[in-house]
Amino acid sequence: MKAVLAPIMMIGTLVLSQAALAKTYNGGADMSKLIPISTLLNDAQKYTTEPVTIKGTVTRVCQKRGCWMQLASDKKFQTLRVKVRDGDMVFPMTAQGKTAFATGTLKIHPLTLKQTNQRRKAQNLAPVETAQVLHLFAPVAVTIED
Repeated sequence: MKAVLAPIMMIGTLVLSQAALAKTYNGGADMSKLIPISTLLNDAQKYTTEPVTIKGTVTRVCQKRGCWMQLASDKKFQTLRVKVRDGDMVFPMTAQGKTAFATGTLKIHPLTLKQTNQRRKAQNLAPVETAQVLHLFAPVAVTIED
């Protein structure tokens, strides 16, 4: 009996310690509403009012105030910025490379051609002929796994 109980207790301790390592904001993300980032962006208008949870690896974090983080999508070369009002949540620089879950809605911001090219210039990219649409995910709760 003791031989069976010890491994079960070790597994339980490991599971609990993993949960304790997660950083949560506003109670943590709602995992029951999880959808891929690519699905969210393919039907963007639907998710401007319907709250969902997205998952991705944190690729960048705002260095000044921690007010945004960029998540890698399940689709190659696709990312989505998770943005909060300054001070609502502060994402740590140490989140880079970790998996994050965010529950919220999508905000769609059409840009003018001038705005698009100003953004591209700031990123050292060539100008384009077509205006872009900016997608920002506005979370109400976030979980960052360690």
